[in-house]
Amino acid sequence: MIALCPDVARLGDVVEVGYDDIGSGTPVVFLHGFPHNRALWAPQVQALFPFARCVTPDLRGFGESPARPPYDMDRYADDVASLLDAIGIGRAVIAGLSMGGYVAFAFWRRHRARVRALLLADTRAGADGEEGRQRRREMIAAGRAGGSAAIAEQMMPGMVGRRTRERCPSLVASVHAMLAAAPLEGAIGALEAMIARPDSSATLPGIDVPTLVVGGEDDVLTPVAEARAMHAAIHGSRLEVIAGAGHLSNLERPAAFNQVAGEFLLSLDRD
Repeated sequence: MIALCPDVARLGDVVEVGYDDIGSGTPVVFLHGFPHNRALWAPQVQALFPFARCVTPDLRGFGESPARPPYDMDRYADDVASLLDAIGIGRAVIAGLSMGGYVAFAFWRRHRARVRALLLADTRAGADGEEGRQRRREMIAAGRAGGSAAIAEQMMPGMVGRRTRERCPSLVASVHAMLAAAPLEGAIGALEAMIARPDSSATLPGIDVPTLVVGGEDDVLTPVAEARAMHAAIHGSRLEVIAGAGHLSNLERPAAFNQVAGEFLLSLDRD
């Protein structure tokens, strides 16, 4: 493992963002899911930093980024844009997994000129249906009663794939620890933001930058059908299904994920 040196950028007078900025080459901003932090992307940073400038922020309310309302996808996206200003990056590949994908869609809508390419992993374009919103409300109630550990217990059954649970209990334990350690205020704010997030389906046909869509074969939270639908709607996009991986395809099958992500990034240099 490489040593990750934490840093905090002050963005104007309103927010601080914990982040790592490692490597050189094409800038890539990796946006974590819920309720993760930037450590989610450690396998990608380790593999890609020789030819990519890997920027891994903690979204507002997670990791080293203080919990400061309001929480919504547009605010998360604007935080990322302000971070890019602070570290001198104009355009970047925006890579988002799960909730990070929702932020990536918001970033595209609000800061399109700054997007070199998109990597959308284990996410969906649609908004929550009523059943999904109700599950999130129940998770908020559980968190208020039992803290982030209670949210982690509700999330874990779908967070990693069946085959990962069988073959790699140590990874399952480390993912559970990450979820349980999430700051409660940030987790509840993110749940409320996801309940209120807009449907991004209409955004997809307008995406005109190189786009890689990745889905874990065993993902039950955002099934492969969601990845295929995004791929079909984004003209010229590329679809990769990671065999044997669930919702955290980048952690469950890191070598496979890094191969497709690395090939995608190197292809940008040839364009």
